[in-house]
Amino acid sequence: MANQPDGRRRSDVVDRTQDTAPRDRRDDDSRPRDRHNDDSRRPEGRPWRTEGLSDGGRPPESPRWGRVAVWIAVAWLAFFALASFQDAATSRVATVSYTEFTQQVSEGNVEEVFSRGQSIEGVLTEAAELPEGDATYRQFVTERPTFAQDDLLAELEASDAVVQATPITQERGLLSNLLISLLPLVLIVAFWVWIFRRQAKKMGAGGAGGLLGGKKTKPVDPEEVRVNFDDVAGIDEVKDEISEIVDFLRNPDKYTRLGAKVPKGVLLEGGPGTGKTLLARATAGEAQVPFFSASASEFIEMIVGVGASRVRELFAEARKVAPAIIFIDEIDTIGRSRSSSRSMGGNDEREQTLNQILTEMDGFSGTEGVVVIAATNRADVLDDALTRAGRFDRKVTVSAPDQVGREQILAVHTRGKPLAADVELAQVARTTPGMTGADLANLANEAALLAARREQDQIHAKDFADALEKVQLGSERSVVMPEEERLRTAYHEAGHALLGMLQPGADPVRKISIIPRGRALGVTLSTPETDRYGYDVAYLKGRIIGALGGMAAEQEVFGVTTTGAESDLQTVTAIARQMVGRWGMSPTIGAVQVYPDEGDARQNGASESLLEAVDAEVRALVDECYDEARRLLRDNRDRHDAIVAALMEHETLDETEAYAAAGLTQAPARPLLVGAAPGSPGRPADESAAH
Repeated sequence: MANQPDGRRRSDVVDRTQDTAPRDRRDDDSRPRDRHNDDSRRPEGRPWRTEGLSDGGRPPESPRWGRVAVWIAVAWLAFFALASFQDAATSRVATVSYTEFTQQVSEGNVEEVFSRGQSIEGVLTEAAELPEGDATYRQFVTERPTFAQDDLLAELEASDAVVQATPITQERGLLSNLLISLLPLVLIVAFWVWIFRRQAKKMGAGGAGGLLGGKKTKPVDPEEVRVNFDDVAGIDEVKDEISEIVDFLRNPDKYTRLGAKVPKGVLLEGGPGTGKTLLARATAGEAQVPFFSASASEFIEMIVGVGASRVRELFAEARKVAPAIIFIDEIDTIGRSRSSSRSMGGNDEREQTLNQILTEMDGFSGTEGVVVIAATNRADVLDDALTRAGRFDRKVTVSAPDQVGREQILAVHTRGKPLAADVELAQVARTTPGMTGADLANLANEAALLAARREQDQIHAKDFADALEKVQLGSERSVVMPEEERLRTAYHEAGHALLGMLQPGADPVRKISIIPRGRALGVTLSTPETDRYGYDVAYLKGRIIGALGGMAAEQEVFGVTTTGAESDLQTVTAIARQMVGRWGMSPTIGAVQVYPDEGDARQNGASESLLEAVDAEVRALVDECYDEARRLLRDNRDRHDAIVAALMEHETLDETEAYAAAGLTQAPARPLLVGAAPGSPGRPADESAAH
């Protein structure tokens, strides 16, 4: 495996049939999202989306009183601003000394005055200059000293000044004072109304939010184009199991006259991308009933009680248009076992939301005619109260499609796409083991994008092949490597490939390349001929030996190893630990499961001595496989060098060229283990390896 840009050599193992741990991607649709599954279908202020409602779930226009209130507030602010402006305009009064005032009186320049106690205010006949000389004034105010002995009134009368009985400077009016005094209160009330409306939008129209108006649910629009079972492919057995729900929603009398009741809940369990969401939407579309969908995480908020309120509102909306279907995606987000998820500080909001769902599904709220479909990829962590009979009565496993199913899914996703004559969907399905519906949808889209980039009128087989390489291995990068680094990369990748060819019943090597892709500077791709459901010890040891091929090749040829084996060691450690600690493949440890599906092994009751024994067995297993990898490379050094020479010349070798360079013929595929349970949680780290 070639060195990565960050100094590591990467051996990416891409499992296209089964994975060791749940994958991070949470998209369960096996088809691209259409107009029924985007945010435009989400009612404002509600965390769910709707289908089958003639108004599309869109909120009504804002009530008229809201707009009137806005205009009243604007007018109030305008009046207040005008009053303040007038007050400011009338408040330009100069404060002068009593000496300055008496001088203006003696000059006969005082037009009128008003006195209240010792305070005197007035207006000059003509503007006078302030003693400071920096401005002029007409309106003034002054204070008469208590020791003044002058006859001020006589002097004013002599100068023809008018003595007023009312203040010359009018005080602020009652309305202005009222507005000013109410302003803080109005601002506080406005702030809380704003907070209230924001919270109401989050909670939906139920509860307190209902005071602000809500969406009126309308009957189903017959003209609306919706997803049905024709759009779901590759999971026929699952559709057959769900079809009973559809028949009940269509013909309830057929069952009620016999005393039968429709299952209240259906739990869809399966990995990401297997089509759980699409199946739920298709069920509603096939039954022609309203469909409400939401992610469980969207119910949770920081404010305790919001989640429960949203659940009540969702079920209330569904009952209004019953029969209806409610779909809750990622139910494990809020439905985890309460005994295992309890922590300091509690999960009050999560538990209240879960309790509300349990109450709504329990029958006390009259949910007749409302079917709840939930999806999860971790059904093992759900609370027992949620999965018991009477709530989720039916559990349906949605697995990755087999070869026939993949061909059917590809046919769905290539509708409307012009395919060239050389495209065989059956062949594409054979080369994509382990891919889910979402993966195949992405593959078909990538092939179409490549064809458009190449300015073709049709999608050719090469477009699908290149798109598959891009999806599995990453895009090619233009990196100029030194010749020494290219040689080391070639030996690393050739080591992976040769050991894969030499292992009996191993997955065939499909491609070897020293062209940088993604973060890796070289890749070796191996995929099985058919879907695998079970693995024996010999096959898993062969996987470990093949993954150690790059590191062993560096040690044998160059005498040192590099950081490029980091990803290889991660894969090796994962497989070895599961063999010893989960699958009972170590005679020393025995048929016990030490490592749980999640969490610490100590929480599973494992003692320190047992964990130490497991670590010792894992180390012994890896050392044994590493010694075998080095021995095989020493014994087949001529084949190793031949593959390297071909890689240095051509950079990329396909399956035929790789086996020809090694002078080997492809061994027959290992038969499937009939005793293995399909879809069992125990799986090697990756099925198709890109080292």
